[in-house]
Amino acid sequence: MTVFTPKFGMGASVTRLEDQNFITGNGRYTDDITRPGMLHGYVLRSPVAKGSFRVGSMEAAKSAPGVQLVLTGADLADLGALRSGVMQRQPDGTKAPTRDIPILCADRVNYVGDAVAFVVADSRALAQDAAELIEVDYDGEEAAGATATALEPETPLVWPELGSNRAFTYQLGQPETADEAFARAAHVTRIAFTNNRLVCNYMEARAAIGEIEEGTGRLVLTTGSQGVHSMRTILAKQVFRVDPSSIRVITPDVGGGFGPKSFVYREYALVLEAARWLGRPVKWTGDRTEHFLTDAQGRDNRVEAEMAMDADGRFLALRVRLTANLGAYVSQYGPFIPYVGASMSTGVYDIPALDVVINGVYTNTCPVDAYRGAGRPEAALLLEKLVDACAREMDLPREEIRRRNFIKPEQFPYRTATGRTYDVGEFEGHMKLAMQRADWTGFDERLEASKAKGRLRGIGMATYIEACAFPGSEPALAELNADGTVTLDIGTQSNGQGHATAYAQFVAEKLGLDIDRIRVRQGDTDRLKDGGGTGGSRSIPLGGVSASRAGEDLAVKLRKLAADELEAATADIELAGGEARVVGTDRAISFSALAKAAKSLEDLKGFGEFVQDECTYPNGTHICEVEIDPDTGRTEVLNYTIVDDFGVTVNPLLLAGQVHGGVVQGLGQALTEETVYGEDGQLLTASFMDYCMPRADTVPSFHFETRNVPSTTNALGIKGAGEAGTIGATPAVLNAVTDALWRAYGISHIEMPATPSHVWAAIAEARDK
Repeated sequence: MTVFTPKFGMGASVTRLEDQNFITGNGRYTDDITRPGMLHGYVLRSPVAKGSFRVGSMEAAKSAPGVQLVLTGADLADLGALRSGVMQRQPDGTKAPTRDIPILCADRVNYVGDAVAFVVADSRALAQDAAELIEVDYDGEEAAGATATALEPETPLVWPELGSNRAFTYQLGQPETADEAFARAAHVTRIAFTNNRLVCNYMEARAAIGEIEEGTGRLVLTTGSQGVHSMRTILAKQVFRVDPSSIRVITPDVGGGFGPKSFVYREYALVLEAARWLGRPVKWTGDRTEHFLTDAQGRDNRVEAEMAMDADGRFLALRVRLTANLGAYVSQYGPFIPYVGASMSTGVYDIPALDVVINGVYTNTCPVDAYRGAGRPEAALLLEKLVDACAREMDLPREEIRRRNFIKPEQFPYRTATGRTYDVGEFEGHMKLAMQRADWTGFDERLEASKAKGRLRGIGMATYIEACAFPGSEPALAELNADGTVTLDIGTQSNGQGHATAYAQFVAEKLGLDIDRIRVRQGDTDRLKDGGGTGGSRSIPLGGVSASRAGEDLAVKLRKLAADELEAATADIELAGGEARVVGTDRAISFSALAKAAKSLEDLKGFGEFVQDECTYPNGTHICEVEIDPDTGRTEVLNYTIVDDFGVTVNPLLLAGQVHGGVVQGLGQALTEETVYGEDGQLLTASFMDYCMPRADTVPSFHFETRNVPSTTNALGIKGAGEAGTIGATPAVLNAVTDALWRAYGISHIEMPATPSHVWAAIAEARDK
């Protein structure tokens, strides 16, 4: 008898099942889909950042060739606005009022790109031509364009009725305890900087199709998303005010998400409403300029921070004052992002006292929301930049000040000053290993070689921790099909991470089935009752455990079925190679035969749901080494080393891909990417001509490995990895650039992105002193 050895379970380096379709051009994205009789929509957007407007004659637009419908805000009075439900309580116990996003503006616009009208025609080009015929009179006003000046008395008010551009105030920590620590500190280090605003720039721009389901009259939305169930709920309850069962949301292949594809945007409601008016499918496809103008953007904080230390450089207290830009409206999770970031303020360090105050502010800019890491990269950058500054001022090696202040293994479980509970961690262990892999002690020799070429050289470190897999669950359903294959339904949504492969590994391990015999389905509210979607690195820590349990539940049922068919004890049945067999014999029955033998469909279904009550906490060390040409300011990343603790590795190939991609995004923020608004609220970086993405020649080869300590919170020990690369990268790269400038010119601070022009200017200023 041939013994079948499962080769696709946890820990196996399985190549991605999805890739054959993608690399052969057979992916199926929203804009690839056509429907009989489908029409096309175009959104007319505001060219001014702030002001009132009046829509004049629309006759020319309505009578233009191919036009089927023109909608303005006056036509949508029965539709609700898009609201955020995540305002946290302020120090006085209240929740600040929100400013919701109207589907179409009625008489005022608040940022360039605000939606004014929706035109539906036989083609997108015809709809766009007709939109230009709509007469709109704008009475422009002075705008608030910058985070740093939003609260200054002379800055125009985005919402005058509020009396201020302050959207909310949050406070975390123990202010009185922190004040006492600062009073007795031997030294205090202070920094101030801007965490630059980013446009996420996924490869696939957003698109949406709205239609009416024949026979039922249900609204059906097809769009790239990070989870269909929350979209259905928001559209049903907030916008259309119907029972969620009246709306179906479908997501096909998705070309990148990074957070901003989690949200419900106006266009999704507009294509559905237009389909209701016309009784025909309506598609909207955004272009790259619309993406720059209107898709939720990330980061954009102004930070002041200070660390109190004793004479030995041990941290006593951390004080942070943060101004977080929300944009013109309160986006879906916008108010929660700076809050969750602040909850990770103390990072991997044993900091006894904390005082954090966050002021959210309105500006006449695109709304800001979750972008890869969603608050945790902001927290890691603040802390790791500050820790490096502390080391310089205390004349301590950067690794030594970290070592002295790390939370020690014997202190776990460790409760932070913000109330988070870390279950496990060995922070010094991964820092030591990363330093060894990066040849930290050999840096001086490499520095001399760079000096001989007239170049600057620097090495930077970041030791980070993040919170992910937030408390909750992600149910999964595994079902045996008539042909002996298995289908897994789950409510997360792949945006390129490789879910079809990872989830199949969990199920394959339980069923002893080849991975290519397992199909993973996501992205349809009709397939599964509930689903939490993808975000916060929750898919594998939560969804993976549920998929494993669904596979195990199905395996139990199949063993019972096989025992009945083979007249054997259930305990004697093993599953291997698509068969159930009696151990030690040649008596077997195929999965397809079992499917036919089942008396009930329920006998062929396995259900799994893992409920997690606390976050998991991935952590690690990134070390970056750079060389700078002082004559041009150009920075080259020479070496990049990563040692991470993800608890358990599910698939090393998928994991490395996630980390590499995340590092590139963090590197982009540190060196190239910056969203710039003018004083009048005009977006000055609205294309790739002005907004510099990292390219292949920007990115080094990476050394990546894990030093895992399994989580005690997660049932399989998994911590999550989707955002970790971004969280560690930005501070590691910025610290490396700062190290090079400090060694050569005594420059201790440079704002991001450290573009050649910024670096050159900093060097020129230092030379002139």
